[in-house]
Amino acid sequence: MAEDVKPTRKNLMAIEDRIELSERGHDTLEQKRDGLIMEFMDILDQAQDVRSELSDDYQNAQHKINMARAMEGDVAVRGAAAALKEHPEITTQSKNIMGVVVPQIESSRVKKSLDQRGYGLLGSSARIDEAADAYEELLETIILAAEVETAMKKMLEEIETTKRRVNALEFKLLPDLYENKEYIEQKLEEQEREEIFRLKKIKAKKEEEEKEAREAEAAAAEPDEVERVSADD
Repeated sequence: MAEDVKPTRKNLMAIEDRIELSERGHDTLEQKRDGLIMEFMDILDQAQDVRSELSDDYQNAQHKINMARAMEGDVAVRGAAAALKEHPEITTQSKNIMGVVVPQIESSRVKKSLDQRGYGLLGSSARIDEAADAYEELLETIILAAEVETAMKKMLEEIETTKRRVNALEFKLLPDLYENKEYIEQKLEEQEREEIFRLKKIKAKKEEEEKEAREAEAAAAEPDEVERVSADD
C-alpha cells in the first residue's frame, strides 16, 4: 500500500532506483523467456521427429521379432537373446542451454557385430540377426528420445518459471513501485506548497510588523517635532 510508505526524498530516490533495477530485470527476463521459447520450439521439432522415428522403429522391431519367432521358433529366439553377454552402457552428462542444464545421454555397445552377440554364427539365422539389428536401432532411438524429452521438459519448466517472474514484475512489483512513487511525489508537492504558503504568511506577518513598527516610530516622533517648533517660536 502506498500509504505505508513515508513520503520522504530519500524513499523517493530509493524507489526510483528499485524501478530502474526492476525494469532492467524485466527486460532481461523477457529476452530470456523469448530465447527459451525459441530453443524449446527447436527441441519440440526434434522431439516430434524422434517420436515418429521411435514409432517406426518399434513397429519394425516387432515385425522382425514376430518373423523370427514364426520361422525359427520361440526357443531359438530366446536362446539367442540369452546368449548376450555384453550389455549396453548408458552414461549421462549435462549441457547448458541459456542457463538451463539439460541431460546429454551417451551410450556404448548398443549396436554389435554378429560375433559380439554371443550366440555365434551357427546358432542363429538371418531372421534372428534382422530382429537383433532392429532392436538395437530401437534402443538407440529410445535413448535419443529420453534425452530429447527430458530436455524439453526442463526447458518448459524454465519457461514457466521465467514467465511467472516476468508477470510478477510486470503486473505486481512495478505497478506497486509506480504507485508508491506517485504517492510520494504528490505528498512532497503538497508539503512544498504548504511550506511556500507558510513562508508567505511569515513574510507577510513580518512585513506587517515592520510596518507597524515604522508607524509607531513615526507617531512617537511627532510630539518631539511639535515641541521643537514651539521652542523656536
